[in-house]
Amino acid sequence: MALTPQWLDELRMRTTLSAVVGRSVRLTKAGREFKACCPFHQENTPSFYVNDEKGFYHCFGCEAHGDAIRWLTDQRGMPFMDAVKELAAEAGMEVPAPDPQAARRAEKRASLHDVTAAAQDWFMEKLRSRDGARAREYLAGRGFSDATMREFGFGYAPDSKQAMQRDLSRFDEAMLVESGMRIETDDGTHYDRFRDRLMLPIHDQRGRVIAFGGRILADRQGVAKYLNSPDTPLFDKGRTLYNLHRAAPAARAANRLIVVEGYMDAVALADAGIREVVAPLGTALTEAQIELLWRQVERPILCFDGDNAGQRAAMRAISRALPLLRPSHSLAIVRLPAGLDPDDLVKQKGVGALEALLEKPDSLLNALWTFEKNRAPLDSPEAKAGLKARLLEHIEAVQHPDIRSLYKRELLERFSSFAFPPRPPRDFSKPGKPPFGRFEAKSRSVDPRTRDRIKAAMAGGARDALLAGVIAGFLRFPEQIAAHESALSAFAARDPKAGPAIDSLLIAAETLDLQGHLPISPNEGLPALPETSFFAFLDEGTDPDEAREELAEAVSLLVERPALEAALAQATARFETDPEGAFAEQQRLLRKKLEFETRLGQMASRRAATKARQNSAAQGIGPADGMNMD
Repeated sequence: MALTPQWLDELRMRTTLSAVVGRSVRLTKAGREFKACCPFHQENTPSFYVNDEKGFYHCFGCEAHGDAIRWLTDQRGMPFMDAVKELAAEAGMEVPAPDPQAARRAEKRASLHDVTAAAQDWFMEKLRSRDGARAREYLAGRGFSDATMREFGFGYAPDSKQAMQRDLSRFDEAMLVESGMRIETDDGTHYDRFRDRLMLPIHDQRGRVIAFGGRILADRQGVAKYLNSPDTPLFDKGRTLYNLHRAAPAARAANRLIVVEGYMDAVALADAGIREVVAPLGTALTEAQIELLWRQVERPILCFDGDNAGQRAAMRAISRALPLLRPSHSLAIVRLPAGLDPDDLVKQKGVGALEALLEKPDSLLNALWTFEKNRAPLDSPEAKAGLKARLLEHIEAVQHPDIRSLYKRELLERFSSFAFPPRPPRDFSKPGKPPFGRFEAKSRSVDPRTRDRIKAAMAGGARDALLAGVIAGFLRFPEQIAAHESALSAFAARDPKAGPAIDSLLIAAETLDLQGHLPISPNEGLPALPETSFFAFLDEGTDPDEAREELAEAVSLLVERPALEAALAQATARFETDPEGAFAEQQRLLRKKLEFETRLGQMASRRAATKARQNSAAQGIGPADGMNMD
């Protein structure tokens, strides 16, 4: 089978080594690594370490060392190909089929590495020659140290269409074209791709030259300032990060990784002493590049230019990252001063100014909110509705359910605070009966029609205690109405009896100051809930944050139930035409209904626990008081 080095590197990159080793060895977290007693020899003190970032394990006692493939062959005794197949299946990769041509292609890629390495030596030689004088002047003007220029391998491509072919004639023309060094036209003529440009080599993670980037030395109309190698068998610009092979060790030491827009910014920051810097290669940050970043640190920092183009590039990266977000893995964003790139900031204000920004980066959520809020004037209800629609679109892009829920809550709360700002204080001096006798006397009033609709719903004329409890909860926490507006509207559309009450709540929320966290009080009070109610969010002693979370759960149940009941009714109606299918569907829905009732029961249990704590506190009983310790 033709397993190329590139394919095997991809397999190792997609495999989490600690997960493979952890199936047969008990691992303990030790900083950025895992440790255990070595499975290859007897020991009492752990000397066996697994490093996911570097992709290998190592024992300091017996010197056992290897990657995921080596683990399966040495520790589990699997044949090499069986180990590869097992890891590939878990990584979602197809093992290449037996193909002599694939072997020849792998051999060709090895030869292409020879071409790019020779081209790098040639570019560096030309920089030192008479032809490279202007390139050396440019570098001197940028202020790069000699050590930086040597480390990053600066070179020069002469202003000639045939210079490389003449000096590297030991390589076939086809190889020069396939490596991206030369261009073949439709009529069969060939010429050098890079001409009169300052050259920088692009490396893979193993430090091999796989491509080049070239910068013009003087701005010329119609000529691109930067030119990169095309995609080749060696180089995929969407899966490569410039300078990663140098930045990765520095990132592990600094526990941070910085992403800038271009490779010259990366070089400039390295020259200033900030070495954990990478850059994409002429494209927006891709999903594959984000995964590469997360293999180094959990929260890489995007440090793009302060102009509009730089902020749009940051926003494109955020949009690409949203579907990939998972616990502890995100992006941080640094907003540079307008019109400055990282190199400009360091030169004008010193490296300390940039370090100050890097120490306090913005979160992905904050950056998303700020960008969308500032994207266009929000001077009309339509514009504000457009902001909400864009936020919801971003929220729906998040695939992880917990992260999506948290983003939704946070962003909609921010939107509510922005769209419904505090109004002038109202006069609450007139006496009024607090709803349910549980809320503070100071509260807000609504108009009589709203009062009557809400009273009708809570009096049992619409549904039951669940609906009444949810309405009561929103009367107590009206600032939460906007966050649940979509769910409430959907429920009102399904339930014509409850619809008027829900609509009245939404209208009341739009006409009241929701920033003061005061309850809504209808003018004549409301029917009291039965003492057996299981809604802890209506008890004064419940923590406000816990109460709001339970209110959200109650809303979810309220919206879920009519859809479940409708589906059950449809399944029952199908019995005459499709008895087997209808029965299976009915059983599935009945299980869901049982889950629904279980969730209601859990709410009752939580309320009972809350009441017990409140009673104990009132009686001065501590958590352990009264417990039989025998």
